[in-house]
Amino acid sequence: MAAHSFALVPSSYVLLLRGREVLLQRRHHTGYMDGFWVAGAAGHVEPGEAARQGAVRETAEELGVEIEPAALELLTVMQRTDGTDTPREQRVDWFWACRSWAGEPRICEPGKASHLEWFPLDSLPSPIPDYERLVLEGLRDGDLTPDTAVGFGG
Repeated sequence: MAAHSFALVPSSYVLLLRGREVLLQRRHHTGYMDGFWVAGAAGHVEPGEAARQGAVRETAEELGVEIEPAALELLTVMQRTDGTDTPREQRVDWFWACRSWAGEPRICEPGKASHLEWFPLDSLPSPIPDYERLVLEGLRDGDLTPDTAVGFGG
């Protein structure tokens, strides 16, 4: 059996929705995708934590709002890779919609985000990472599938 040096990185993304608007934050001073508009709250699922728990935690940490786990609607689970023949990692991302929360969303990590804004789903800003745009457009168009794969051949 071949030895593997491979990582599977789980993350949760939370899209706060207000009617047909989505809350996005603009990355800032992170060294990764700075200037891109991304999900209002997102981050790695911690060891021993379920994806839904990670979504609740990340939303509180990044936006300062409380959400009930039952308020999270699973939009899609995305498996991503870099598309090379020998990927060193794959990512599994849970994308959640949330339409109810307690508190007013605000930037709680100013070292990582410069702006927080509501955008109509039919008028999204640029740039947005391709894999997140895929989810946002699928949500807008009503054709998002339960599972999504990015970076895999045919």
